[in-house]
Parts: sequence; C-alpha cells; structure tokens
Amino acid sequence: MGYGSPENTLRGIDRKRERERKFMLSQAYQRADELAIKLVIRLLDKHIIETDSSKAMQELFSEKLRRLSQMEEFDIQYKIAPIRAIVPNPNFISQYLTQYITEDLINHKNVNDIFGDDLEIYQTVDSVIETIRPE
Repeated sequence: MGYGSPENTLRGIDRKRERERKFMLSQAYQRADELAIKLVIRLLDKHIIETDSSKAMQELFSEKLRRLSQMEEFDIQYKIAPIRAIVPNPNFISQYLTQYITEDLINHKNVNDIFGDDLEIYQTVDSVIETIRPE
C-alpha cells in the first residue's frame, strides 16, 4: 500500500500549523496579563528596555497580546517580515512582539531606551512566549 500524496501531506502540515497558530493566539489572549508581567520582568532583567513605568509596559504588552487574536493574518505577517528568518522555526508571536519593541515601543512616552539587536530581543521575548507554544 502506498503513502499519501504530497498534496495530502502538505495539507496535513498546513492544518497542523493553523491549529497551533489558533491555540497560541488563544493562549496569548487568555494569559495576556500573566505573560505581560513575565515579559516586562525579563526585558528589564536582560536590560533590553529602560522605562519609567513597568506597570505601563505590562498594560501595553497585555493589550498587544489580547489584540493579536483579532488581527488579520496579513497584518501580522507584514509586521514580522523584516525578521521572518531570524531563527529556524520562529514563534510568530515572539516575532511580532520583537518587531513591536524595535519599531514602535521606542516612541512610547514611558520608554527611555531600548538595547540589543533583533536576535537578542527575539530570544528574550521568546523565552517567555515559548511557554504557550504547543509541544
């Protein structure tokens, strides 16, 4: 008996990726406050961000995590395009937050400075966000 066609295999992979994506977005939404607190603590500990208000940063990241599930796929992909290949098998939520930090957060009134290159920031963000990635 033969194996499934390559088309069936690709469709199966696509379905699995879509389920993982939906699961991660759901977890980001449900655990937004917890993840935001951990993320801000990690960003401060790793000296990635310098801020006047960690509370404001926590609220900001919590809102970003909640809004991700309502965003169009195109908008997410557009945002992460500059760092699409930052690591093998990247976490799209970590990529999105990394780009947000490097492009937008620097202009926030409570942010004094941002340090580190894209990879350092991604790795710091992903060390928190990876907890919602299915195994």
